[in-house]
Amino acid sequence: MTANATPRRLELRILRGTPMAPSPPQFESYFVEEAEGMTLFLALNEIRSQQAPSLQFDFVCRAGICGSCGMVIDGRPGLACRTLTRDHGSVITLAPLPVFEWLGDLSVNTGKWMRGMAERLETWIHTTGDPDRLSLEAPMEPAEAEAIYELDRCIECGCCVAGCGTARMREDFVGAIGLNKIARFRLDPRDERSDEDFFALIGDDDGVFGCMTLLGCHDVCPKGLPLQTQIAFLRRKMAAQALK
Repeated sequence: MTANATPRRLELRILRGTPMAPSPPQFESYFVEEAEGMTLFLALNEIRSQQAPSLQFDFVCRAGICGSCGMVIDGRPGLACRTLTRDHGSVITLAPLPVFEWLGDLSVNTGKWMRGMAERLETWIHTTGDPDRLSLEAPMEPAEAEAIYELDRCIECGCCVAGCGTARMREDFVGAIGLNKIARFRLDPRDERSDEDFFALIGDDDGVFGCMTLLGCHDVCPKGLPLQTQIAFLRRKMAAQALK
């Protein structure tokens, strides 16, 4: 938008409702004047401040770090705080992320799903040694630390789960985020579990073999994580182990 350009009038079509409401959710339209550098987060805050005080949506950091503001934006999962309105048409359709427990309007309970997945896959460092050792910074090769950091950039926003076809069909599917967690702890030299231990957690249709390779998770990840690469790697490792 140039300095002399007339600001666009944006229409945000938002799916509104709550699980306890007697009527089904329906789209409602709200209009805002687009500002330079406006994000969907800013537009939603303006709507909640001036037009719809009861509008439910989640946010914490506003910087693409917490993952709270995940929602379906024009049919594609994404983060409201990192989505510029100028990259969309004058009519923008918003809906809550599927798969997760719906709380109301654009708000879903990703935390409940993430906790269940973490407990099921035991996504913490396992060690039988001295627990005090974990409080120290153990030496680690730079390449090793970089590989772990790359997978640790996941912010658990839920976009990959919402964009996954298998997650829509299999309630117990751990999703790309669960498989990414396994890949991350498998790389960590402090974790004393064997490949057999890791593969026992994901070696079925609710794990790595449930992935239909549709690349939805890879395409919508706001952090650009190599999710499909990790899934393919785990499959190859498990196949090679089975052939031994």
